[in-house]
Amino acid sequence: MIELYLIRHGQTDYSRENRFCGAIDPPLNDVGLRMADAFGQAYALHAWTAIYASPRVRTRQTAEALARRVKLEVQVEDGLAEISYGEWEGLRHDDVRAKWPEAYAYWAADTASRGTPGGETAFQVAARAAPVIERLKARHASGRILLVSHKATIRILACALLGLDVRLFRDRIAQPVAAVTSFELKETGPRLLSLGDVSHLPPDLRDAEGT
Repeated sequence: MIELYLIRHGQTDYSRENRFCGAIDPPLNDVGLRMADAFGQAYALHAWTAIYASPRVRTRQTAEALARRVKLEVQVEDGLAEISYGEWEGLRHDDVRAKWPEAYAYWAADTASRGTPGGETAFQVAARAAPVIERLKARHASGRILLVSHKATIRILACALLGLDVRLFRDRIAQPVAAVTSFELKETGPRLLSLGDVSHLPPDLRDAEGT
């Protein structure tokens, strides 16, 4: 059996300000670094088989907080990257809604099959992220595996693992910064163990600003 842990990276200035942040690559800010360190300290008590991260700096920084403690190499999986927001990258949600209200409303009404201008859809993310899980299952017969990824990508993967319509990823799945979601991958299928858990964070970091 595989125990699969998915953690969203710690806070960045972009997540704090509720900006579209997918393909752009900001690092963790000071709060995010504290979050990553708290995660690494708490989860170093477990035995780990492998650690994987998306190619973004913010996920690799979060992964390294655990990897250096358990002496594992962080392996990069491109399929774990965040959904791309195209022309809206770096912009605040409120600013986009105010400047392009029709385009924002059109996208928000069906974010699974409608991408932002020049961006990806949730279905496209599912098509590249779900095969990562299958590759890991083929690579590891058992053990505890960590995937460090992003808000939308983890929510989409959680829907796929639970058999939920991917269209519901924003409405049914919460994934705060530095939160952990975990599954058992059994022969009978995935079983959810925890969702959006932030109990490893100090109390002052559990309600961080932003999204």
